Amino acid sequence: MMNCNPIEVLAPAGSPESLLAAVRAGADAVYLGGSAFSARASAKNFNDDELKEAVSYCHVRGVKVYLAVNTVLLQDELQKALDFIAYACTLPVDALLVQDTGLLLLLQTCAPQLRLHASTQMSIHTPLGARALYNAGIRRVVLARELSLPEIAEIHAAVPVELETFVHGALCMSVSGQCYFSSVLGSRSGNRGLCAQPCRLPFSVDGGTGHDLSLKDLSMICRINELADAGIVSAKIEGRMKRPEYVAAAARACRLAADGQPVPEDLMKNLGAVFSRSGFTTGYVDAQRGREMFGIRSREDVTGATNAVFSELHNLYKDESQRIPVAFSITIQKDEPVSLTASDRDGHTVSVSLAEPPQPALHRAMDAERCTEQLKKTGGTPFYADQIDCAIGDGLSVPVSALNRLRREALEELEQARAVRPAIPFQMCEIPKPGTHAAGKRKLRARFANADLPALAKECEIVYIPYHTDLKKIKELRENGYPVALEIPRGMFGMESTLRARLAAAKEAGITDVWAGNLGAAELAKELGFAVHGGFSLNITNTAAMEWYRRYGLSDAELSFELTLQQAVAIGGELPRGLLLYGRLPLMLTRNCPAANAGGCRNCKTAPFLTDRRGIRFPIQCDGACSEVLNSVPLDMADRLREVRNQDFGVLRFTIETKEEAEAVISRYLTGAPGEGEYTRGLYYRGIE
Repeated sequence: MMNCNPIEVLAPAGSPESLLAAVRAGADAVYLGGSAFSARASAKNFNDDELKEAVSYCHVRGVKVYLAVNTVLLQDELQKALDFIAYACTLPVDALLVQDTGLLLLLQTCAPQLRLHASTQMSIHTPLGARALYNAGIRRVVLARELSLPEIAEIHAAVPVELETFVHGALCMSVSGQCYFSSVLGSRSGNRGLCAQPCRLPFSVDGGTGHDLSLKDLSMICRINELADAGIVSAKIEGRMKRPEYVAAAARACRLAADGQPVPEDLMKNLGAVFSRSGFTTGYVDAQRGREMFGIRSREDVTGATNAVFSELHNLYKDESQRIPVAFSITIQKDEPVSLTASDRDGHTVSVSLAEPPQPALHRAMDAERCTEQLKKTGGTPFYADQIDCAIGDGLSVPVSALNRLRREALEELEQARAVRPAIPFQMCEIPKPGTHAAGKRKLRARFANADLPALAKECEIVYIPYHTDLKKIKELRENGYPVALEIPRGMFGMESTLRARLAAAKEAGITDVWAGNLGAAELAKELGFAVHGGFSLNITNTAAMEWYRRYGLSDAELSFELTLQQAVAIGGELPRGLLLYGRLPLMLTRNCPAANAGGCRNCKTAPFLTDRRGIRFPIQCDGACSEVLNSVPLDMADRLREVRNQDFGVLRFTIETKEEAEAVISRYLTGAPGEGEYTRGLYYRGIE
């Protein structure tokens, strides 16, 4: 029997078995994926028939179902995604979890009554980012895992959107939605649910842990009330790839904590035994980032998961959980059929009756005590008798077997009534067409990690420099003919006020344009009246997404570098667009700098390196708030510019290059000369899965 709680326990269901474990262990809601478009594509997930059965099973038991369609979508996948969601609306699911803004645009027309939740893949970590999505019709935001409790509370205070965050499970090294490591190295995209988790392999900085991209798992279960106090309405357990015993243990522990009950030490110990990485961490939540947050799946972690542990945890969900209160009302009167009415608290009422009236009692007459005793026997069902009213005439007899049959029939009909809900209206809409954009002559833009610019940068249409560049330097560059604009950092954790002041001052100094790589940055820039240029990290992969951002107010946008050149050509719409053409691709955006594992933050003047098990070195560049792990070699398309078609601009992204090296690169892109040394074509030819 469950109490009403201020915070929802949300459990993963990567398979039908895990769904059963989650519900029986006490989850208020589950999140799951269908046969496609799920950010955990390697989980077993649910085919259409299994999904229908899962929704019915959960709704009978008062559990909500959130369907994850939370990958970026390619142009030719939009129709299939809409067909799938149309089916989900007939069941209906309780909410849809989304990442792709193109899908968001289409659903606002196709299914305006469908409740939408923004996936953590949307990288929302600021009040203005949450506000942008709330204004776009999103009703819940799954926050980035890197936020501290005060930062969560700040978002809650600023925006009336529901907030969800992770309470237990794996931590990615990268901000979700901003990791391209798996795709660049092996074409398996995390934004497509196919991450190969290369971060769990040995990557080391000098003096580091040896696994400087692998974090311990999060666990805030015993502090779940602190999340609720910060404004979180749903505590999410990570683990759609985990086995049912893990799901049951985590859901039961969260259930107890959410109910204000102590969590048994043995339960937490068994949960850790089933899966952990050198223990657990609350480093992000407590703003205590650093070496102590890192860990791997050690031999001790693996051997702790014994058969005895699994057997004990299996007991948590081997039996039906009686979680739905029901009120019975039975009438036993002379010359009338015996009738039983069963009602739940959600407005469902059913009545069943016996064909024959009660008989005169020959020995013991039926009384309220005996009736109550039989009606309470609801074992094996999701119901428990919360109230029993008996209207029984004198001297009448009803067989106990008949009472039991009435109870069974009433609860079966009540189950059926609870399983049926009206479909969510869905009207198929027209999908923005591909290939309808006609680019003008392609221009060149450049991005620099500092404001020490080479002379040839003046030949670019726009030159992006850091937002914190000194105002005197900005003025000097402008006077010397550099078309400078400011880059807002992709990681803005807790920085909104500081950024607002900096950008407002820069606007006074004459800056009119900014680069925004996340929705929070774009919302801030719009608020201040800048022309906003969308970055690659918005993950735009289809025409509908371009249209969403056009309506949102971007001046133009960079397409995702996870597209092939052919796929990029096919993106339609009116919004001007471009592609990254040069630079070390950012593989990760991380708030926990791996280089700091070697003795703490050193405010690196030159980029430190991560080294993998083959000796390949990956530079790390920090902007003071977050760090980017860069690819070992640069993307270089200078000698393939003729193959980059239908793009309004190309972007040269300079990170660790010297001023002289950047000058030489710009010169090559102005002439089309090939480069020297090692380079990559990125994903422009091989694409992603």
